Amino acid sequence: MSAVDGEAMARMRRRVFFREGLRFSCQRCGACCTGAPGTVYFTLGEVEALAGAQGRSVEALLGEKFYPYRDGYSAREYEDGRCVFFAAGCTIYEQRPAQCRTFPFWLKILRSEERWRALAEQCPGVDQGEVHDYEAILRIVGESPL
Repeated sequence: MSAVDGEAMARMRRRVFFREGLRFSCQRCGACCTGAPGTVYFTLGEVEALAGAQGRSVEALLGEKFYPYRDGYSAREYEDGRCVFFAAGCTIYEQRPAQCRTFPFWLKILRSEERWRALAEQCPGVDQGEVHDYEAILRIVGESPL
């Protein structure tokens, strides 16, 4: 279920700076996994998939790595703000939640070119790698829980 409503998507389609697409390729640097505290949202289904991939019970994983958040869970963080799943890289990259998979194509980032440029100063994956075309970006935005 997307947090992006139809009206917001319609406004985005009317005036966007990324009509010709945007380049992004995750460098797995951890810039988005470390630093200031935040929320890394997981649905129960995402926790279940992660537990299955790790050969662990959902209950054990929830008790160790998560706390309840809204209608799902958030990954715990270390005192320095680092996600519990980050250790010299994302340790669950193949099973990362939609919030992480859709970064940086979040509505709040794509609202303006200035926000995209500001992100580029923090994230080395911006303006790197493959071009995500306009339609692909809109599809990814629609998959984001943010």
